[in-house]
Amino acid sequence: MSQNDPNRGRRGNEGPPDLDEVFRNLNQKLSRLLGAKGSGAGGSPASGIKPPFKGGAIAVVGVLAALWLASGFYVVDAREQGVVLRLGSFNRVTEPGLQWHAPFPIEKVEIVNLTEVRSVEVGYRNTAQTRVAEESLMLTSDQNIIDVQLSVQYDIKDARAFLFNNASRERDAKDIVKQATETAIREVVGRNKVDFVLNEGRTQIAVETQKLIQEVLDRYSLGVRIAKVNINAVQPPEQVLAAFDDAVKAGQDKDKLRNEGLAYANEVLPKAQGLAARLQQEAEAYEQKVVSRAEGDASRFKQVLSEYNKAPKVMRDRLYLDMMQQIMSSTTKVVVDQKGGNNLLYLPLDKLIQQSNPGASGAAAPAASAVPQQAESAAPAAQAGNAKGGRDVTRGRDFFGAER
Repeated sequence: MSQNDPNRGRRGNEGPPDLDEVFRNLNQKLSRLLGAKGSGAGGSPASGIKPPFKGGAIAVVGVLAALWLASGFYVVDAREQGVVLRLGSFNRVTEPGLQWHAPFPIEKVEIVNLTEVRSVEVGYRNTAQTRVAEESLMLTSDQNIIDVQLSVQYDIKDARAFLFNNASRERDAKDIVKQATETAIREVVGRNKVDFVLNEGRTQIAVETQKLIQEVLDRYSLGVRIAKVNINAVQPPEQVLAAFDDAVKAGQDKDKLRNEGLAYANEVLPKAQGLAARLQQEAEAYEQKVVSRAEGDASRFKQVLSEYNKAPKVMRDRLYLDMMQQIMSSTTKVVVDQKGGNNLLYLPLDKLIQQSNPGASGAAAPAASAVPQQAESAAPAAQAGNAKGGRDVTRGRDFFGAER
């Protein structure tokens, strides 16, 4: 019965379709499609008929197999490492370059970038204004609340540990690194006082926090290396920020005044110490001078005494002359011996000496020695000078008190 026969599937005018014949025809079509030997109408195989698609099927299978094997090639960059998984478990780590693994589903490869710097923010998001209070507020050792904002930069040091020990919700392990950072910064801040955290302790806190975060991550074998911890902002809470600013300003004024006092002390103390040293040296020099002079006078007196005992009158006159010469050489007064007259004689020799040679007071002695010879001729001029005003001239007396 033909498949296009309108009476197909009926037996007579009312019978149901012949199912045996339907299945037989379908089986013949499938056999021809798959390249099997055909069968005749009586069920006997058709002789001399070759399968038409046998060679094409082999070629298709070969091409598919080649593509499947070629899908196992992959390239690892110089900054990356490849982790090969065989049936879901770790098999090996591949270095940079062209590599091959057994295609899916036998093996698969995970490429991990080792040099990519990843970042985690704690206490804020993107900018300092978007502050997250539940992360940034923490307690110091002196029971003060402080607001700390920081960021952590990290990379991967072990690709295998990073893939298999990372239980974070995020692929880059940001969740675990963030939790470790919060734990570390709260511990470090809790060991220090608020003044240290706010002012000079930022660098030390960053170093201690980085070390503590690395210890926590290594304990979990996460394969992450902390590159740097940046303390972006450290400040008191907004409610007490004005009071803290006043305290900081007072501390700065204190430091300023202390520095000014130290500068003044550094300026005055060297001068005072130098002056004290100079006075001490002068006193020591004066002491040596006086002692030496006293010793010299004593020695001279002993020598004079021995000579005096030999010739008392001669030595007495010599002492008198030496003493008068010493006195006259250091005085500006002039003594005139005017015998037989009551007129006062005034000669302004000291003024004349100062005008001719300022500062040379020792030159008055030679001028005084010439006074007796010029006394007679200089009387009128002296009287005129006395009328204008000047120094008094007294009568001289000898060494023994007699008027001369």
